[in-house]
Amino acid sequence: MPFMHRKDLGLLALRLGAGGVLIAHGTQKLFGWFGGGGIEGTAKAMEHMGFTPGRQSAIAAGLGEAGGGALLALGLATPAAGAAAAGAMAGAVSVHAPAGFFAQGGGFEYPAFLGFVAAALGLAGPGCYSLDHVAGHRLNRPGAVILAFTLSAAAATVVVNRRVAALASAQAAEAGAEVPA
Repeated sequence: MPFMHRKDLGLLALRLGAGGVLIAHGTQKLFGWFGGGGIEGTAKAMEHMGFTPGRQSAIAAGLGEAGGGALLALGLATPAAGAAAAGAMAGAVSVHAPAGFFAQGGGFEYPAFLGFVAAALGLAGPGCYSLDHVAGHRLNRPGAVILAFTLSAAAATVVVNRRVAALASAQAAEAGAEVPA
């Protein structure tokens, strides 16, 4: 094996590993696989976490993780795949952020790491052992990188800000209900 293919093998290993983890988490949300809640259970959890409407939020999170992960693993539409998975992980980070950084305390370390890996793969490209390479990199061009990450960042910002507003509204309503008459 020539020395120059080491980077491509490393990208393949990273894509398969990160993509596999993202697929597993997304299919928990979408189908209830691997002990997940499926759409209904995830929708209830999403509502509880402040993501409304819950069902649409569950579908978006599941598709961002499973779809983005599958595309990353295949090395297909890599910029869009990395951006979608990173955007989904931004929502997860917003949920875990109040618990601090480290995962053992419920913190955001794990979703942040998955998001950074997905983003890095989307930016770096898939390497030569990929469907993007086979397709002549038609879906892996600089314009695709800029568009995918701009749209993902905008969508993640809207979703996280809506969640913050929904939580603040619920907290204010709860505080108002606790005031004695």
